[in-house]
Amino acid sequence: MGDTRCRATHVLIMKKDIPILKVEDLAVAVVPRLEHEEDHEEFWDAYLINLKNEPIHSVLVNSTGYGEIDGEQRRTTTLRYFWDHIGPKEVVKIEPVQKSVLTLANEYWISFSFHDYLYDKKYVFVAGSLEGIHFTDVPLLNRKGVMIK
Repeated sequence: MGDTRCRATHVLIMKKDIPILKVEDLAVAVVPRLEHEEDHEEFWDAYLINLKNEPIHSVLVNSTGYGEIDGEQRRTTTLRYFWDHIGPKEVVKIEPVQKSVLTLANEYWISFSFHDYLYDKKYVFVAGSLEGIHFTDVPLLNRKGVMIK
């Protein structure tokens, strides 16, 4: 009878041997809807912006909100979104954001592949940051909103 034991080859990789590459040329923006857009009084929109001159692949976004509303701790449902690729200089809408949760911290954790390396970065719009005083021009979208690079 043949040998039915599993044979495995182990490669010892030290943490110091794994390169930690910084996410660059990627942004998340939260932008109020324009007056002529549907539900503009109730929603803003969150966007992922690829500022690179090349596409990114296997893009996974986890979004959640957390914090306090009227003295009570709140946490939104964690939602997940996936794109096979996002082209160079391309903007994709992640999700609509209800105005009622703009006072919470809104977190977007992005993972993606670029040049055969898996990147991830957490973008957190802290409570109170989604106000007009923090608006900037959002590139490629040509609108004003709050953006984190």
